[in-house]
Amino acid sequence: MGFRTKNGDRGFTLLELLVVLSIIGILASIAIPNYRESIRRAKEATLKEDLFQMRKLIQQFKLDKGRYPYSLQELVDEKYLQAIPIDPITGSRDTWVEVEEELTLEEIAEGKQPGIVDVKSGSNKISLNGTPYNEW
Repeated sequence: MGFRTKNGDRGFTLLELLVVLSIIGILASIAIPNYRESIRRAKEATLKEDLFQMRKLIQQFKLDKGRYPYSLQELVDEKYLQAIPIDPITGSRDTWVEVEEELTLEEIAEGKQPGIVDVKSGSNKISLNGTPYNEW
């Protein structure tokens, strides 16, 4: 490997350098897709956990107060949540979709406000398993 010049200096030929760069390129082209997929899987796991926890806290609020919270912010105000989590898919706290309860005509006539019974991601992207994130 390498060569020696007339005065004894050592070095690499252009061909040897190209072979090494080619090997590095091949390894990188294999590693980058796996890295991106692992990041996406981690975001999906975080989304599942955030949805699970928020749904659990919505139900806990209902059991404690006898009604559903009017918003996710109310869960924060009442100390059920420390802060509204960032949606890992959209990267924002403001994209959560709050699903309101359906009220009867009597409840509407009484002036009852609908609370949120569920929360979903605001992303319209498709997950690795083929379902939209906003259906989880």
